[in-house]
Amino acid sequence: MRYGFRLQKTGFTLLEIMVAISIIAIVFLSIFKMHAQTVSMTASSRFYTVAPILAENRLAEFLSQPSDELSNDSGDFGNGYAGYEWKIAVEDIESEDLGTDTGHLKRIDVIISVNNEENAYRLRTYRFILDL
Repeated sequence: MRYGFRLQKTGFTLLEIMVAISIIAIVFLSIFKMHAQTVSMTASSRFYTVAPILAENRLAEFLSQPSDELSNDSGDFGNGYAGYEWKIAVEDIESEDLGTDTGHLKRIDVIISVNNEENAYRLRTYRFILDL
């Protein structure tokens, strides 16, 4: 009879461990990339939800001023909407089709931006403004 020790192999080889770590790393990188895209899309959708409301409010405040004070302007929304800025550009519109009344027709552009124009929302309207 032979009495010998039988060598039992237990555990994983180095190659198996390296393959498992590689697979786990690929999965984690994919998850982190998806998470970063989700955060970016959430911030973008938040901006495009809030910006039209801010633009309409700013335009309403702007048009409530006396007509002789309607000129280009800019500013921010304070602490309530940190990082959000607005610009208003007023331009006289001249048109041969409208005749002599074109001096009262104004094009008003309202631009809402966030984080130094990372995202920008533009609102354009035309108003017939009489000087009273």
